[in-house]
Amino acid sequence: MLIVCGEALLDVFAAGDTPTGMALEARVGGSPFNLAVGLARLGQPVGFFSAVSTGFMGERLMHALRIEGVNTDAVLRTDAPATLSVVGLDAAGVPSYAFYGERGADRQLPLAALASVPGGVGVITAINVGSYATVVEPIASTLRALVERERGHALIAFDPNIRLNVEPDLQRWRDQLSWMLPRTHLLKISDEDLGLLQPGVSPEHFARIALAQGVKAVVVTRGAEGAVAWTAHAEASTPPVPVTVIDTVGAGDTFQAALLTWLAEHGALTADALGALTAAQLRDALAFAARAAAITCSRRGADMPRRGELQAP
Repeated sequence: MLIVCGEALLDVFAAGDTPTGMALEARVGGSPFNLAVGLARLGQPVGFFSAVSTGFMGERLMHALRIEGVNTDAVLRTDAPATLSVVGLDAAGVPSYAFYGERGADRQLPLAALASVPGGVGVITAINVGSYATVVEPIASTLRALVERERGHALIAFDPNIRLNVEPDLQRWRDQLSWMLPRTHLLKISDEDLGLLQPGVSPEHFARIALAQGVKAVVVTRGAEGAVAWTAHAEASTPPVPVTVIDTVGAGDTFQAALLTWLAEHGALTADALGALTAAQLRDALAFAARAAAITCSRRGADMPRRGELQAP
């Protein structure tokens, strides 16, 4: 089973003006939540490790996880309120976010919650961490403890997915990247996040730095310019998939879900197998992930594709 760790929240979109104000539409979301759903839709056994409110919004989040087939045994329920992310879209469909989550439920994951996550050799195949859950407490310390516990048994995947509206101090994000690099096997990062974390550093140079610290594969997504990946022995890229963009909400999460799916379906969801991928295999993996992300971009919100919507990898 793959375990996805991090926040679950409600994305709130403007739904038009009313005589007294404006209508709002709330949709289940959060980058790790989306990733877990995306993996389930692509046919992967996946569990979610987080804290979710016991209120009516939290109940809606739990219902969404369950109907998608995500295992919720490791979800801690708390009476803290659900986090709200108010999403604005520009003319190109690119989202900006305002977060209302101070003391929110998705932060309230204590170290004791680790007992709900099974561990050991052959129990968990991969653990994905990322987004603001890695830099806010107490969940950040809990996720670090999980990574330390399982990095010798499971593949560790990391996507920083920076949200400065949640944590504006870039140094905290940089510190998290520094801590994760020697503990990460698969690093996926957008060129935008890379520019924030390592200004002036090219993706190629950053990849060399990460690989030297033990990362087995580095993937940099470049939006409309496709994606590129490196291992110690191979490099590959994929062009963007032409699509009429409705919005890009959830595109990065879909890319990661599809990338992990391709690795799982090709027996490469281990550190050794990941590092041994050929350039051709890397290219195929990137292309599969890009096709999945394009489908999400063609639909409103983080509506990830199902396995049957994608060509055979």
